[in-house]
Amino acid sequence: MPDPSVYRPAPGTIPVGPGVYKFRDPHGRVIYVGKAKSLRQRLNSYFADLSQLHARTRQMVTSAASVEWTVVRTEVEALQLEYTWIKEFDPRFNVRYRDDKSYPSLAVTLYEEFPRLQVMRGPKRKGVRYFGPYSHAWAIRETLDLLLRVFPARTCSAGVFKRAQQIGRPCLLGYIGKCSAPCVGRVTAQEHRQIVDDFCDFMAGKTDVMIRRLERRMAEASGNLEFELAARLRDDIEALRRALEKQAVVLGDGTDADVVAFAQDALEAAVQVFHVRGGRVRGQRGWVVDKLEEISTGELVGQFVTQFYGAEAEQAGASIPREVLVPALPEDAAALGEWLSQQRGARVDLRVPRRGDKRALAETVARNAAQALTQHKLKRASDLTARSQALAELQDALALPSAPLRIECFDISHVQGTNVVASMVVFEDGLARKSEYRRFAMRSGTGDTDWIAEVVRRRFARFLQEQVELGADADSDPAAEERERADGHPAALVEGPEGRLRPRRFAYPPNLLVVDGGAPQVAAAAAVLADLGIDDVALVGLAKRLEEVWLPGESYPTILPRTSEGLYLLQRVRDEAHRFAITYHRQKRSKAMTVSALDNIPGLGRTRRKALLLRFGSLKKLREATAAEIATVPGIGPRTAEAVVAAVAPEGGTGTVRGDKERGNDEDGASTRDRENM
Repeated sequence: MPDPSVYRPAPGTIPVGPGVYKFRDPHGRVIYVGKAKSLRQRLNSYFADLSQLHARTRQMVTSAASVEWTVVRTEVEALQLEYTWIKEFDPRFNVRYRDDKSYPSLAVTLYEEFPRLQVMRGPKRKGVRYFGPYSHAWAIRETLDLLLRVFPARTCSAGVFKRAQQIGRPCLLGYIGKCSAPCVGRVTAQEHRQIVDDFCDFMAGKTDVMIRRLERRMAEASGNLEFELAARLRDDIEALRRALEKQAVVLGDGTDADVVAFAQDALEAAVQVFHVRGGRVRGQRGWVVDKLEEISTGELVGQFVTQFYGAEAEQAGASIPREVLVPALPEDAAALGEWLSQQRGARVDLRVPRRGDKRALAETVARNAAQALTQHKLKRASDLTARSQALAELQDALALPSAPLRIECFDISHVQGTNVVASMVVFEDGLARKSEYRRFAMRSGTGDTDWIAEVVRRRFARFLQEQVELGADADSDPAAEERERADGHPAALVEGPEGRLRPRRFAYPPNLLVVDGGAPQVAAAAAVLADLGIDDVALVGLAKRLEEVWLPGESYPTILPRTSEGLYLLQRVRDEAHRFAITYHRQKRSKAMTVSALDNIPGLGRTRRKALLLRFGSLKKLREATAAEIATVPGIGPRTAEAVVAAVAPEGGTGTVRGDKERGNDEDGASTRDRENM
């Protein structure tokens, strides 16, 4: 691994003022651009102990061959220079906020003699006014279809417009009243531009003014007995109101604002922006980006605002609103606000909403960001190509003889060593196999390594036992193969309750065994496998802090690329094991709290306890019940009811009664009895 100390600047040579720095690779290409309030403090952090750096940062500094910097006078200048360099060099280790798709906008080509209304995608152009972006092009066309009745502006292309001029006949929209037909001279260029200006005012939020103007014209027409004109104006007003219904008011004070929210995990971040103009949501945009280092929400805000509004200012400064509402402020919030104001040419407030409508809208945007990140992950998980790539990457990175088609992962859950449980989840062909999930209640041990060793031993001891049983069955009956063929199921399937077939609990070994943890947990699991004589199961550990992959006997972890589908698959397996373990731990903890209150009541056995739990549902409700109400439960007499009241008094215990689910179904739909291995 390259040593960053080779190109580390000499002590005392890095200035302490604000500036922007660039890391270059051995070929001289810029691979990272950053800014700092204090260059010395920031750059020294990159040359700390490599083991303490974030995995992505470590990859960057070990890929670089030199670092250089430029001193500036203020933090605002640093922001501007950082944005300029990121755009110029496109460094591979910088987060780039590129759209997850191309969002359409409603554009008005004001630079033309006869401005055109149209759907437009891609980079913004000078002389064009934009409204949106919208989620779908059809939403723009629906809005236009309603508004063209009131604002009959040109929507045709240059070719169609020129042809209509040549033949002296307008297109269909001109005949049905949805275009004022400037191509054939029905209106002058000045009259057509006034129509377009009215349209822009309406879209910019001056809706009440326009509706009142039409209402006055309708009243005048009616007073002059021009009933046909009055009826048409009435229909125009109704069309405007229908268009407004599609854009509900979210901020009653008519604020122009962009509301930004983030959702993130260890490797990726999703950002959503709602564009609010005149108090109405005019558009929405979203991105999903790779995180290249461990950064806070405030730092994500700083990166996003610089890149997004830097590009917006270049394309159309008017698109930067008066307010930018964010979930957290970066350290250089004051400088960022000043920079935004310079980009817009007017004051811009960068702040966190604390209460009221703006806070409620921010929470809505945050939910959209979380949903976008979830959908992004599900899309990757359901992609057959991505799953195949993930398995192939794991095979190469871990030097496996074949792709790990079956992956098992173990995780431990407890609270200060109490109610210790373990989970085992199974992924086959990159997808969760929930019917194969298992869970364990730990019997001994005093730490994660002991518990990992115990659960691995129990799982593979059962596997070896079932292999012996399968071998014994085959040896005792030479016609076993014929019987399997006649029965229609292999020996790995056994007959369960009511004659139904089910797989043996641990009949299939994994190709890859994953434990949640680092080197100590991997060493504990490896020792158990060696003791049991199992040498054909690959073993890795996935540490949460830096998403490092640990192999048995290795002093340093394996770092998979940040874009690796293999790493993404390991994360999903580990997260699913964590979720399943926590679910079981909460059930056991809740049951333990309940049993402590009802366990020692004379005359109250398991069946009656279960009846009480089913009847009242929680310990709180049981406390509120009288002895007479408790006595109505089948099997509970007056004397036992009084004992229950005394036992569940406030000093008798606390907790939530979940009910006896030993033979019930958990949230994944698999039998708890089949999954618990006490």
